[in-house]
Amino acid sequence: MNRAVRILLIILGALGVLGLVMAIAFASVTQSAFPDVDGETVLALPDECQNPTGAEESLCVALTGHGLKAPVHVLRDKNGIANIYAENPEDLFFAQGYVHAQDRMWQMEFWRHIAQGRISEIIGEPGIENDKFIRTSGWNRITAANMAYYEKELPEAMNALTAYSAGVNAYLVENKDDIAISQRILGLVGDPWEIEPWEPSDSIGWGVVMAWDLGGNWSEELQRAKLYDLIGQEATDELLPGYPYDMRPVIAPTSDFMTAIAGRNGTAAAPATDWSRISTDLIGEPPAFALGTGPFLGSNNWVVSGEHTETGLPLLANDPHLGIQMPSIWYQVGLHAPGWNVTGFSFAGIPGVIIGHNDRIAWGVTNVGPDVQDLFIEKINPDNPNQYEYMGEWRDMNVIEEIIKVNGGEDIVLNVRETLHGPIINDVLDDEQPDALAMRWTAATDPSRILQSVLLINQAENFDDFREALRYWENPSQNFVYADLDGNIGYQMPGLVPIRGSGEGMVPVPGWTGEYDWTGYIPYDELPVMLNPERGYIVTANHAVVDEEYPYFINRDWASGDRGQRIVDMITSTIAERPITADDFAAIHTDSRSFRAESYVPLLAGLSSDNADVRQALDLLSGWDYQERTDSVAASIFEIFYMRLAHNILADEVGEDNVSDAYSTIFFHQLAKDPAAHWWDDTSTPTTETSADILLKSLDEAVAWLKENKGDDMKSWTWGSLHTATFASTPLGESGIGPIEAIVNRGPFPVDGGSDLVNANNWSWDEPAVVTSHPSMRMIVDMSNFDASRWVIPTGQSGHPYNPNYDDQIELWLTGKYLPMLSSREAVEAAAENHLILQPEN
Repeated sequence: MNRAVRILLIILGALGVLGLVMAIAFASVTQSAFPDVDGETVLALPDECQNPTGAEESLCVALTGHGLKAPVHVLRDKNGIANIYAENPEDLFFAQGYVHAQDRMWQMEFWRHIAQGRISEIIGEPGIENDKFIRTSGWNRITAANMAYYEKELPEAMNALTAYSAGVNAYLVENKDDIAISQRILGLVGDPWEIEPWEPSDSIGWGVVMAWDLGGNWSEELQRAKLYDLIGQEATDELLPGYPYDMRPVIAPTSDFMTAIAGRNGTAAAPATDWSRISTDLIGEPPAFALGTGPFLGSNNWVVSGEHTETGLPLLANDPHLGIQMPSIWYQVGLHAPGWNVTGFSFAGIPGVIIGHNDRIAWGVTNVGPDVQDLFIEKINPDNPNQYEYMGEWRDMNVIEEIIKVNGGEDIVLNVRETLHGPIINDVLDDEQPDALAMRWTAATDPSRILQSVLLINQAENFDDFREALRYWENPSQNFVYADLDGNIGYQMPGLVPIRGSGEGMVPVPGWTGEYDWTGYIPYDELPVMLNPERGYIVTANHAVVDEEYPYFINRDWASGDRGQRIVDMITSTIAERPITADDFAAIHTDSRSFRAESYVPLLAGLSSDNADVRQALDLLSGWDYQERTDSVAASIFEIFYMRLAHNILADEVGEDNVSDAYSTIFFHQLAKDPAAHWWDDTSTPTTETSADILLKSLDEAVAWLKENKGDDMKSWTWGSLHTATFASTPLGESGIGPIEAIVNRGPFPVDGGSDLVNANNWSWDEPAVVTSHPSMRMIVDMSNFDASRWVIPTGQSGHPYNPNYDDQIELWLTGKYLPMLSSREAVEAAAENHLILQPEN
């Protein structure tokens, strides 16, 4: 062996040793936060609590007097799904808090900083604008008001919140310096921040975030106002039409209601407004939400009575469509104690189960999307910026000082100004734009008792109990479907929906007259409710809850009804031939048929082109089944064609930057049937274009786009090559630093589905076709045998990268498969691979 070879081997050996050392160190760092899931753990106050200092002191104080009373058993299966068995409810919620913290403490830590408007304390300067918006909107103040209400009026809920918080803190007192690898990495690039004790208000705060994200329509008011100013109200109302009641289903027809309806809203046309006087520059920037946003966002649930099922008892399904993320927004859990036997999906940070079943009933939810936020135009006193006009007199604003602490930076002082309608949300005023925008929101007006509602739902035994529990569910309003062991199926819409003196809250309204103020809420007993409708099934997919006979205004801008119609079609076609099964429900979950394609692909049939690639595209579309599957080239061609079509129809009228704001699936379905509509003409050209001209132009552009972005080989233009899901962790997964993102993120993965489809893997035209929101879980509950029920989340139970349960459900979710949703003690014990016993201090 010559000298050069020996030197090379020595170098390679050294590098190998170095690589091994680094790998061991990396493994040690990444695995150090993995929780103990087997054996026995005594949850006693640690020695540090004898003479605590600094951060330990607050945790020790929070734990004192809030320990376990008896042993708790935590059984986890191979997927890390925990079933918790306790001897009393307090220990049950203590253990739920402990288990949530074991698997998801980083998620909980970041979520509570979102709720409080304290993101900057973790990530520094990039979080300032989000914190400004959150503090201005008042999430932290709403949380404080709700907390005070819980302490005074809801002792049962406070007991659960207190026990849950103690469980989280029992974990933190031993692990606060090593809750996740994200904490370590962020501590290297910024100043470490103190991990504070978990408080009941942290759980309540996440309820406020849920209410905002699932109930916010203030931005739609600004969008509509902008379009009114740009193209006028008539044209805007044509582009953004109301729900097509003649073409799409209604969730709860008035004739199916259990209760009589007596009231009626006041209505009036939108007021004439000088929009040039109003700045739409916001104070801060709304955060990109965990729950998701966007024009195609929604959820599905449905329930079919035993009259139409193979088992003779109901089947119930749910798949909420929320923002894509890592780990999943949901945590699967079973909670078992005297008076408690509930299995389903929880939020890390909140006690109880949000969606699932107990041993008597099952339920699922989708978002109603009622109009519960209004923007009021306030006239400001030119001589005093802290006064506004109301009913002919100047009133003093309430000025609140908010201090935003910034990791690595100076504190920021933010003065929030409030009128009787709510906080002023638009930025610095001047002589040209002197009017302010104040936002009124139901969650800021009245206390939210949602956590009390969750606990009561978990214990409900029949539909009357269920309805009574939902009286406490004020925000966000949801479509609840219901089934029970007696064979009943039902529906209830809860929530605070305002009654307005005038108007429907479609655009900002004058605040100084009092004319548009809220006069109350729709009475709970007059909200939509159904029990055992004659048709034998109930479907909700964010489409119109009520028909035009319902006397109150809930919303105008419902989802298009495409998903709702498709689910109804699949159910009715099946039950017309045979009993429906859980496998049929699973097929509905992953159905990817596009009604938009049904409207437009036939219009392309008569077109011709000199471009060979366009002709080939037309051939592929003509033989397509309208299913948006990963292996479909036609799906890619259609979706990019449709994207270009929307641009070509709208941009000449509303401008390039406003196409998404002016887009409506309902309008485009109507346009497909009206080839003579003036919208087909491109007003930026001297000629008058026909529908055929614009359709062919859009297809030409789609082919050119695909060639530029995917290459010349049309076979490579599969939908899965464009339509991908990446599960990104916040905030490191969005850092732009590849090696760090590779640690915490998973993907991209090709995925079926698309926007406005039942399999709602939604994407934005800003970044074709990267998934932005997705079915955040899938659940099928079999009321004849709860252990035959099915569930899946998109990622995994663990929030720790490289833990086996961090990403072990991704493949199941991608392929439309499920895990068994076990709930009986026998089935849970048979599947258990880890048994953790939490022992109280002697």
